[in-house]
This record gives sequence, structure tokens and C-alpha cells, in this order.
Amino acid sequence: MAEANGDIMAPGDLPSDSSLTTKELQQNWREVKRNDRPVRLLFVIPSSRIVEHALSKYVVYQVVVMRSGSFDSRRVSVERRYSDFLSFHHKLLQEFGEELEEVVLPRKLLTGNFSPDNIQERRLALQDYLAKLFAARCVRYSHHLAAFFTEQEQRRGHSLIRAGQFRAAVEQLQTVLEIQEKLLPWQKPTLVVTTLSALAVCHRDLDEPEQAFGSAHRALPPVRRYGLKHHRAALLELLVDVGYQLGRPVAQLQEELSGLRDAERGEAYCRSLKELVIHEFL
Repeated sequence: MAEANGDIMAPGDLPSDSSLTTKELQQNWREVKRNDRPVRLLFVIPSSRIVEHALSKYVVYQVVVMRSGSFDSRRVSVERRYSDFLSFHHKLLQEFGEELEEVVLPRKLLTGNFSPDNIQERRLALQDYLAKLFAARCVRYSHHLAAFFTEQEQRRGHSLIRAGQFRAAVEQLQTVLEIQEKLLPWQKPTLVVTTLSALAVCHRDLDEPEQAFGSAHRALPPVRRYGLKHHRAALLELLVDVGYQLGRPVAQLQEELSGLRDAERGEAYCRSLKELVIHEFL
């Protein structure tokens, strides 16, 4: 494979007297096209299961979210019922009705909901539905898309925090964060702020200062950029406190926090990060 200064060369860039074989040229061009391939989200529904409670019975579908265009080893997944898809679809139609005229949600079954053949048919139909939805630009950039894939787990994670079950909350929130990171090419960077803040709180209460500092530090740039004042002050406070504990240089963070307190006259400093997190998703 021909290279120039370590870079892969496209066939059109090769000199006319190149000694590369046709096979090598084709292989090189495939590599160029693979590198230029845009990143997309892929949705796979590989399985389903029937859930039975005392007064209810329903099917849940495992939805795997992956990114294409590069090797994605993180096959993160969530479980959703047909009613979740139905609610999601109605919200999208209310906002983007005309743009989604050709995207049809698989119909609701009146009978035979638990037939293996019907479950299999619906599983494939829902997978196709998600692919068609994502092809619509308005959906890719809609906050409804992120909410569909993460809100249930976020609410569960924050409930666990309020119950003091921080390790279980971390497991829930880590799934949320991984999905949100896959969505970030199409969503605002602030999407991850709430999740990273909650993870920072959990790690701090679990006496894991390195992880707490890392989560809060990752959340700070989008908070600064988009002017989330309450989160900014709370994150800075945690970073300063945990930074001192870890022996990190925190003078600039302390100066930023002091300046924020003075500028806002205490208003942006009224709640700690834990207080902000606890009041999310109430």
C-alpha cells in the first residue's frame, strides 16, 4: 500500500509510473473510502423477553446502540416496551409531523401480542423503524431522541442516588453516559452535563476521588461554554475540594470560583453539586 509521509494515498494522488498492482490500488482506495465514511448510529434489536407481573404482562425489546464509521466495541443497550416507542412516536409527530409522514410505527396488535411469530415480526419492524427515524435530520438533532434512549435510566439512577445507593446508580448512569456520547455528534455538548455531575457525586460519596474529579472536570467545559451558572459554581466547588484532597493544582479553579461568586453575588453558589443532582428528575 503506497504512503506519503505516513498518509494513505488515493489512486488519483499516485504518480503515473507507480508500480502498485491493481489489487493494491483497490485495497488502498477502499481504505480511503472507509476513513471518509460518515459516522452514523445503528440500532439493533437482537432479542426480546416477556415480563409478567401480578396485574400486567408485556414484551420488552433490547435495543443496542452502536456507532458506525469506526470500530465501536461498546455495545450499550437499553430495554423498551412497545408503549415507549408509541409515546416517542407521538412526541415526534407533534413536533415534526410533515417531515415524518413516511415513517410509520409498526401497528399496535389487538390480539396475539405474545405469539413468538408476532414478537419476532415486531422486533424486526421496530429495528427498521429506528433506522428510518434516524435517517430524518430533524430526529437526529431532536432532544426527543436522547430522551427516548436515556431518560428512564437517568430517572432510575437519580432515584438510586436519593436512596443512597451510589454503586447501583453508577451502573445506571454509566449506561446513560455511553449512549449520550454516541449521540453527541448530533446533540448539544450539554447533554452529558447532568450525567457527569451525577457520576461525580456518586464517586465522591463512594470515596473515589479520582473518578469524582475526572467526571466533574469533563462536565466543566460545556458548562462554561453554554453559561450553566449553577452547575459551573457547583462543579468548581467540588473540583477545588477534591483537587486539594488529591494534591492537584487548583489555584486557577479557586480563582474562577471566587470570581463567579463575586459576579453573581452568591446566587450561582446557592446549591452544592449534590443538591443540584438530587433535585433532577423529581
